[in-house]
Amino acid sequence: MPATTLLSEADLRACVSLDPAAVDAIEHAFVLLATAAVAMPPILRLDVPEHNGEVDVKTAYLPGLERFAIKVSPGFFDNPALGLPSLNGMMMLLSARTGLLEALLLDNGYLTALRTAAAGAVAARWLSREDSRSVALIGTGEQARLQLQALRLVRPIEAVRVWGRDAEKVAVLCDELGCDGRLQVLACSSVDEAMHGVDIAVTTTPSREPLIEVRHLQPGLHITAMGSDAEHKNEIAPAALAALAAVDCYVADRLSQTRVLGEMHHALKAGLVSEESGFSELGQVIAGQRPGRRDARDITLCDLTGTGAQDTAIANLAFERALKAGKGLQFNS
Repeated sequence: MPATTLLSEADLRACVSLDPAAVDAIEHAFVLLATAAVAMPPILRLDVPEHNGEVDVKTAYLPGLERFAIKVSPGFFDNPALGLPSLNGMMMLLSARTGLLEALLLDNGYLTALRTAAAGAVAARWLSREDSRSVALIGTGEQARLQLQALRLVRPIEAVRVWGRDAEKVAVLCDELGCDGRLQVLACSSVDEAMHGVDIAVTTTPSREPLIEVRHLQPGLHITAMGSDAEHKNEIAPAALAALAAVDCYVADRLSQTRVLGEMHHALKAGLVSEESGFSELGQVIAGQRPGRRDARDITLCDLTGTGAQDTAIANLAFERALKAGKGLQFNS
């Protein structure tokens, strides 16, 4: 039997970061979703209500890639009280030719965080105005930081407005973002203030109630919504999606998922849009199969729920870099 490579989070952090190559790898995964015979089953979700826990399992086979990933992603949200992180996870990387296990990536959610941020950059690259210079960050966690980092790879961001429910966390994030003097950073006391006049908005929260309302939709705005990855989460008011649907500016990472998990799910449940509406997927826009932004005044929204295709793409990139760097422990089963 061939050896299996065991890679720790430290190994992976040393080999892969949020850089243009990572963004390109995720963009390629979206293109394959639109153009190739990708095999991507529905997300498997396990709830553990007694301990405020949930586990998602995602996977996808992407033609042309040497391996496919199976990711196990637990979130146990009472863990901080126990001195433990709320999120962790791992990826199994198997040969697409033989099905044999080639690597175990014990990333503790690091690669998921990277690919999620990279997807935000892809969405902005294809849907926001090229001259976008200001962004509203709705949320103050790790993903807010990474989304801004990724966004700056594809757009000339100069000004950032930050809103979160915890004013202390808002202040900490603003101090962090403004420390080098390269960004104009403003702490905002309301979503209204954060959204005022910005070119791009990125929502990165686990909110169960809408944060972005119809009144926040201004000409030229692009919204990347990435917090609604479960049925109960909701960052965008259903009526806002209904307003967007009229001009066909709503784009999903995968429509079959956003109808169940994403912001689209809530608009469908409210009866404000129909499943027959001609919505697009991000890969279709990139591949030129469907239009994205048509005009500088268009309002665009990308609904990101996270796909197994992204996990397979980032896992392959990380493994190939780790091999070149000589990282990891080899063992035989």
